[in-house]
Amino acid sequence: MEFQDVVRRRRMVRSFTDEPLTAAQVDRLLANAVRGPSAGFTQGWAFLVLESAADRDRFWAAASPASSARDLSAWKAGLRRAPLVVVPMASRDAYLRRYAEPDKAGARLATPGAWMPDDEARWPVPYWHVDVGMASLLMLQTAVDLGLGACFFGIGGPERPAFRAAFGVPDEWDPTGVIAVGHPEEPGTGAAGSPTRRPRKPVDDVVHRGRW
Repeated sequence: MEFQDVVRRRRMVRSFTDEPLTAAQVDRLLANAVRGPSAGFTQGWAFLVLESAADRDRFWAAASPASSARDLSAWKAGLRRAPLVVVPMASRDAYLRRYAEPDKAGARLATPGAWMPDDEARWPVPYWHVDVGMASLLMLQTAVDLGLGACFFGIGGPERPAFRAAFGVPDEWDPTGVIAVGHPEEPGTGAAGSPTRRPRKPVDDVVHRGRW
């Protein structure tokens, strides 16, 4: 598929069939994810891959809110049929360690008053999650190229301890989000997404050339 077609066709798919993925499809999704850029080439990412029905059921039981202000049953029913769930995770500590290495920190450490790169407060944004987000987008685009559908969503704060306990996730690793991948249901089935309720903003509304 042409790259521009991949970009144009990418959308969040929230309802899947129960058709399984092939091992080759799963391998390609993951191989493309690790081609993403990362600050300092830290590659401080990890991917929890859940393919078996038992593992996926365990994920949904741990990561689903106990209660919700709105009815998510239809949304979850379609999403839970996805045969693949991947949880991309970031390690803040990997980035702090990387930027304390000589090739990154040497000049700063020799300068009185320079910031210490292993101090999280000195980072303007959490680049560990930025990098995992870019890896996640590569997975979303790869899904389109494979003729599949995918949806990126988050694990709520209250559900994170249960998720960690269910899968033995070390404290160093923090989930950036979740990607469900599978064969999309026919158009018009399943829960509707935000684009059906909100138009895409025109490019001229969000691009500022030269100044704001």
